[in-house]
Amino acid sequence: MTTFTNEDCLQLEKRGIALSVAQQQLENLRNGFPSLDIVAPASTKKGQGILAPTHEEQDHYIEVWQQYLSTHPKVAKFVPASGAASRMFKDLFAYLDNGVETPFIQEFLSNMDKFAFGDQLAGKSGQEAVRFLLQDMDYGQLPKGLLLFHKYSDGARTPAVEHLVEGTLTGATDIHFTVSHDHLPLFRQHIAANTQRFEKKYGVHYRITFSEQKPSTDTLAANPDGTPFRTEDGRLLFRPGGHGALIENLNELDADIVFIKNIDNVVPDRLKKDTVRYKQVLAGVLIEEQQRIFARLQDPSISDEERQRLNRPIRVCGVVKNTGEPGGGPFIVREEDGSLSYQILESSQIADPTLMQQATHFNPVDLVCSIRDYEGNPFNLTRFVDPQTGFISHKSKDGKELLALELPGLWNGAMSKWNTIFVQVPISTFNPVKTVNDLLRDQHQ
Repeated sequence: MTTFTNEDCLQLEKRGIALSVAQQQLENLRNGFPSLDIVAPASTKKGQGILAPTHEEQDHYIEVWQQYLSTHPKVAKFVPASGAASRMFKDLFAYLDNGVETPFIQEFLSNMDKFAFGDQLAGKSGQEAVRFLLQDMDYGQLPKGLLLFHKYSDGARTPAVEHLVEGTLTGATDIHFTVSHDHLPLFRQHIAANTQRFEKKYGVHYRITFSEQKPSTDTLAANPDGTPFRTEDGRLLFRPGGHGALIENLNELDADIVFIKNIDNVVPDRLKKDTVRYKQVLAGVLIEEQQRIFARLQDPSISDEERQRLNRPIRVCGVVKNTGEPGGGPFIVREEDGSLSYQILESSQIADPTLMQQATHFNPVDLVCSIRDYEGNPFNLTRFVDPQTGFISHKSKDGKELLALELPGLWNGAMSKWNTIFVQVPISTFNPVKTVNDLLRDQHQ
């Protein structure tokens, strides 16, 4: 067991990290995490975990959702939005350094007028235009949520604003963004500048809230031998624990039903029809399952074992047919007690590459969640995390290698012990922006 100095203990205390937690983090970094017993990829075959509702069934689920909305529940939308957009522009940064006009750069330069921010680059070309975008407009440092994505006749919109509109159309005007500390003032200012316009347009009232990732969810970095990594001045090095840390933020949300979706997966209004339809389908599936579970939990004949199995948060996860996109997917996993569960796994959790090749669907991060029990009390979501499903990656700092620990991912191990349903949704609902030139795709024009 690692011995921490008094100075180390003060660092841990300042972040709100218990000594036992720090010890466990180093233990995980030294020994890794146990492999999962993966039975098979989930699929639409009977009994293999993925629902593929017919058009008539979809209409039924939408009706279930609309009926539920009429009872005035607390419906929220949870949008992880702390990520910086710097990775979107890595090719542009390289172009500023070396001046080489790769095909990517040529595509960007020849289509600048098509970007929602293109008007601000008018009259500029080549490196001058790129430098103005990244430095003067600060796009190289801003978060994705505050970049102009889509053009409209009444002005361009950012992803943050698109989420306001999408939330309105699906019944969620209570919208929560998780943001970085440095960008919180900019988010507040941007949302405040746009809220009134869309409240008037849709006849709604928004309740917009923000939170930051808690320092207590940071994780220790380690040397390759598993000892604590220290900076040049001898202090412990802490790193953000990844999106799994946001289970703490989700746990504090005052809501009955929560939609979860990444900040960059948005489309302009002309393409929102599919997104809105399938959001409502997922929500209807959730409500129908919730009603079934709640009724069973109130049955006096229920056994303690069944009650324990059913009295958990519920999530319905939209999954998309595999088209070669990178990322995790839906799998069937055997638990320690022999029971089967449905899990969203990342590639790093899957030791057998053939299982990834067999996967028919992937995870676009499109969830609807029920986070209160049958008596209306909020679940303590941290009780349903599987701590043995974290991630270890190899990084470096100041030229020295280190091991970095990520907490169980928000839709991975952080929701491992939830009751889960997978529903097939169309690829048209998945339109992420990973590079700036993705904004040139028809889905974002």
